[in-house]
Amino acid sequence: MTATLGRRRASVFIVSIFVAGLCSLVYELLIGTTSAYFLGDSIKQFSLTIGLYMAAMGIGSFFSRLIKGATMSWFVGVELALGVIGGLSVPILYLAYAYTSLYEVIVTLLLVAVGVLTGLEIPLIARALKDHFTLEVNLSNVLSLDYLGALAATLLFPFVLLPELGTFRSALAVGLLNLLVAFLVVRAFPERLSPRSRGRYQSALILSGVGLIAGLIFAESLLKPWHDALYEDRVALVRQTPYQKIVVTRSRDDTRLFLNGHLQFSAADEYRYHEALVHPVMSAVERPRRVLMLGGGDGLAAREVLKHDAVASLILVDLDPAITELASEHPLFRGLNKHSLDDPRVEVRNEDAFAFLDQTEHEFDVVIADLPDPNNASLARLYSREFYRLLSKRIAKGGALVTQATSPYFAKEAFWCVTETVAAAGMSVAPYHVQVPSFGGDWGFVLAAPKPRQISPLDISVTVPTRFLEDEMIPHLFYFPPDVRSDDIRHSTLDQPQVLSYYLQGWKRWN
Repeated sequence: MTATLGRRRASVFIVSIFVAGLCSLVYELLIGTTSAYFLGDSIKQFSLTIGLYMAAMGIGSFFSRLIKGATMSWFVGVELALGVIGGLSVPILYLAYAYTSLYEVIVTLLLVAVGVLTGLEIPLIARALKDHFTLEVNLSNVLSLDYLGALAATLLFPFVLLPELGTFRSALAVGLLNLLVAFLVVRAFPERLSPRSRGRYQSALILSGVGLIAGLIFAESLLKPWHDALYEDRVALVRQTPYQKIVVTRSRDDTRLFLNGHLQFSAADEYRYHEALVHPVMSAVERPRRVLMLGGGDGLAAREVLKHDAVASLILVDLDPAITELASEHPLFRGLNKHSLDDPRVEVRNEDAFAFLDQTEHEFDVVIADLPDPNNASLARLYSREFYRLLSKRIAKGGALVTQATSPYFAKEAFWCVTETVAAAGMSVAPYHVQVPSFGGDWGFVLAAPKPRQISPLDISVTVPTRFLEDEMIPHLFYFPPDVRSDDIRHSTLDQPQVLSYYLQGWKRWN
């Protein structure tokens, strides 16, 4: 074997091991992320994904001992199978979620299949290299390159693949990498494969590659019927960001925003929610000049805040710049929010709410927490005792806070957990609720102020033009009938995000 040929084959092995490590971890991240999108509770989904995946890898490694001879042929077959199954993993999960009730079964089968194949990779390639290196060198080379590939995956996934391609296209693209590895091995080691196997593998690789490339090219067309099956109305916009999947739907007289599949507003009745969120807390404070809004990047709550002439400044903190860009630039959003983010009194900050509160030294007359429901661990920390304690330090004397608190009917334990958590942070609380049909009906809020101040319905009045909220309604908002009351509810902390458990248990009864 010539020196040039030897170097070329060594390069193929290096690329193969590195790509194997990269693809393995990306598949794991893609499946876990997709499950977290569809089912919520990211901690549970990633824990199950990692556990099943690692166990399946162990099974694959164990059974690699049963493979006798034709090691290179087996390795090419494993890479081909990984390219197809791994590349189609997310499209399969999309179909399973939209058209079947067997999502959990299908995701388990996919994890086991991809995990077993991944577990076969390293033993097979280590054995294929036995003629080139000693066992010690062989193992160290294989494992170090595999781990470096995993490092590359952890950098590529959040910074390139997810924001630029999304989960659907990322799976197809990574599947092509596995097929590329198999193709390079077939070309570099023709003598290690029988002519019949070589011909079959080349044909299968070409067909599979063409299929995955076609999936990438026609991804939009493939996703359209899936979106139509998942969402009731026509999908007008889909955008994947590093933080979430944004979907906007349109019907003849309605616009709806979904984040990771969860409805954020319907134009048909969003004013009910936003008037109820904003005006009670604004009227509870004498001349609210400085307002802080956490979340609310769509600009709808800001629209209501700016109706109050006393407001001199509104700082809006929303993590995802894609949301505030839509609110500022997209005609559908601008029409709904009345160009609120263009108002010179509004300052938009694309930051994490927790980090902003920890770093700012400003005090605010009113704080409005218009955050998504606590359906995962990342969001649950924004409903923790520690978060509300930090927030209370930013409320000026005579100021007040309001937070949305999910549905007291559909997830009543979660609602009262938010109430108890705000109280545990040292504030007096006044929970209330309104009917928002697009959210399924009853929706709750918690009005609060640092002790010793107490807020009562008598402090609330409607002083600006509204479509829904009136003074006569105010006393009724603060009354809860027996079927939505709940006792013995624990508050939520960073260490024990009780609100997440309550939330998932509550909504599971209805979904």
